[in-house]
Amino acid sequence: SLVRNIIRLASRSSSEIKYTMLSSVTRHSLLSLKSQVGRQVRLASSSTSDRFITTAEVTVSKIFPAGFGWQTASIVAENSFGYAPDTMSFALTTGVGDAIGVLAGHCMYYGAKKMAVDSSINMNEQFQTGVLLGSAAFCSGTVWQPLVDVLQGANLSFMQVFAGTWLGCGTAFYVGLRCGRTIFSGFMEHIEAPTYENNMNDKSLSAVIGGATGFFVGTDAAYLPDQNFLIDIVGIQDGTPDLTGCVIAGSSTALGFATSQSVFNIIYPAGTCWND
Repeated sequence: SLVRNIIRLASRSSSEIKYTMLSSVTRHSLLSLKSQVGRQVRLASSSTSDRFITTAEVTVSKIFPAGFGWQTASIVAENSFGYAPDTMSFALTTGVGDAIGVLAGHCMYYGAKKMAVDSSINMNEQFQTGVLLGSAAFCSGTVWQPLVDVLQGANLSFMQVFAGTWLGCGTAFYVGLRCGRTIFSGFMEHIEAPTYENNMNDKSLSAVIGGATGFFVGTDAAYLPDQNFLIDIVGIQDGTPDLTGCVIAGSSTALGFATSQSVFNIIYPAGTCWND
């Protein structure tokens, strides 16, 4: 009887020890899992906030200047050079204006940031980045007017012109980026040659650039004004002063980019968007 009691007590102690050990391991695993989940949530939150900061910087430094530059070039092309809006000379001039806006805006922004906030910014690197982005903007800026003319000439609805411009100019920007990387990486040390990784980034960036060009269609207050949902926000009416028109044009591209990119910032998984 005494032996049986000893064996029973030993068996119970062994079970309690196993249960205690299992509970300890379980608690450790749960705490570890909780820590990992918390870390991932913090990283995702940080990534999202960083994305919106980058979005704001790009909007101010490049997207607004792009629209402003395009509109300024269109005024120069028509009033100074006498180019009709349906000519290739007009399209090329506006493409140059778009490119200059991006390059100048990018360099001015980072030059000011270097002086005021971050002295470590490499302006040679930023200039080369501006050249790459400006060359892509030249492509999308040149395509914009001929593409819109074709779409409007087909008597499409405003939304169809809007979507067609988004797709067409976004594609042109993407082609410009890839060609720019191929050409400039040969003699510009800070421009990366085409790779799979930067191809994915270039695609996501080009998609939202397309959004900027689509919103730019809203500045045409003459085409189907009853369908133009942007007319009261960015419509450029006849008689609008030139400078005011340029500001409105820049605002339209900024609005389109910020709106499109905000959606991307939320839906794209961390580490998969161009601004990560």
